[in-house]
Amino acid sequence: MTSRCCFITAIFALLPAVAGAAGPTGWGLTGNDPGAYVMSRDPAVTHAGKPSGCLASVRETAGFGTMAQCVDPAAYAGKRVRFSGYVKAREVRGWAGLWMRVDGPHQSRAFDNMRDRAVRGTKDWIRCDVVLDVAPEATNICFGILLAGEGRVWLSGVKFEVVNQSVPTTGKGAYELRKPTNLGFER
Repeated sequence: MTSRCCFITAIFALLPAVAGAAGPTGWGLTGNDPGAYVMSRDPAVTHAGKPSGCLASVRETAGFGTMAQCVDPAAYAGKRVRFSGYVKAREVRGWAGLWMRVDGPHQSRAFDNMRDRAVRGTKDWIRCDVVLDVAPEATNICFGILLAGEGRVWLSGVKFEVVNQSVPTTGKGAYELRKPTNLGFER
């Protein structure tokens, strides 16, 4: 990062401690290196006049952080759901994207983190969608925005809604045990 960006990121990292501010209500900070990130509500960076949530790195990291929430799947069991929103990115050195995971009793049932269509670099507002089927036995639905590596992303205009079967899913289905495959690495 440029020294100006590092300075701005360092100042941003101090804001929650100085102001006593927490992240946006209902959202939590998680990931495999959450200490490398901060999240906040940003009323200054808006999409369609609405405030955004911001997830930003505060130091170099090879890990990732997410601004996320989990919901009870009962109202969505057996249905297809879409988590969508507008994402803005600044100097994303790794990658970023929306993500959603549907958990079952013993394993994840469906997952998409937009890795195959990631947001990188600096981008103005772009619409992103993640669509998954919610298994009848689902125990949790978690979703949010992910930032791998350094940078800053904003999320606004978020929707979580049931969609019909004509809307294609974007992620991988159930992680079911299958017969051993490609043990010789032929392909």
